[in-house]
Amino acid sequence: MSRSRLVPGAEVVAVPGRGLAVRTPEGEFFSVRTADADEDALLSLLTGGTAAPVDEGLERVVRAFEAAGYLAEGPRHSLWPAARRDIRILGDPLLTEPLAVQLAALGARPRTTSAVTASDRSPVGIEDLLDGNPSAVVWCLDGPVPDGLWDAADRLPEHGVAWLRCHREGWQAYVEPVAAAPGDVTSAHVRSRRLAATPAHRELAAYWSGPRTSGAPVRLAVPAATLLTALLSDDLSRWATDAPAAAGLPARRRLRRVDLRTLTVTEHPVLPVPDVAPMPKKDG
Repeated sequence: MSRSRLVPGAEVVAVPGRGLAVRTPEGEFFSVRTADADEDALLSLLTGGTAAPVDEGLERVVRAFEAAGYLAEGPRHSLWPAARRDIRILGDPLLTEPLAVQLAALGARPRTTSAVTASDRSPVGIEDLLDGNPSAVVWCLDGPVPDGLWDAADRLPEHGVAWLRCHREGWQAYVEPVAAAPGDVTSAHVRSRRLAATPAHRELAAYWSGPRTSGAPVRLAVPAATLLTALLSDDLSRWATDAPAAAGLPARRRLRRVDLRTLTVTEHPVLPVPDVAPMPKKDG
């Protein structure tokens, strides 16, 4: 039997008088019925050690862990592939700077461009976004997205470049799904879906286009900025290493809303919006 290891978050504990129990990554406890299997040998196998000989009873228990999804072969995370290492980051420095630090620690090679912020309304062309041949582009805005600002970036997956973004609207921030291939969810799809999901679609559209009158400005605190960039880093590293998706909605079909006051994250499913069929031409 090859060396095995428990998946991150899964742990085995010896319960006095009751044998072994597994604590799942979700925080639940389940009893482990080992029957005649040697518990010390089982623990050695589950932590990547060896046990000899591996009898039928021991193998049965290990296979049960594997079938339940608590066992992984080898290391969970691969090194960041060289072909996906160059990441271009645009946006507001209070988000782009911690994001660059996190990505560099994971093995990526981030390159920040801080000139394009939430207050800028000049669209960036696709040629500018592709400058330097990045494998992915991440755009972080400390404010709403001006109309048309992300139109060119929505075409990045057509050029084989992954596209990830986040922005803030008052005390709410939105981390949009990673788009890595044609047909994935773009920022335009997210805007259309959000407008369709609210009865206040006229007000939301007006809020996006501005102008807006505000009181005291919302200050993005360090913990909130760290949370947003951690979510982006995790999505990007999973895309780069083809790591299994975390529990919940698929990363390419998931819009996350972050309450910046409580740091609460909620997930919402989002799908691409089909192209509208052209109206048929009339004869004459």
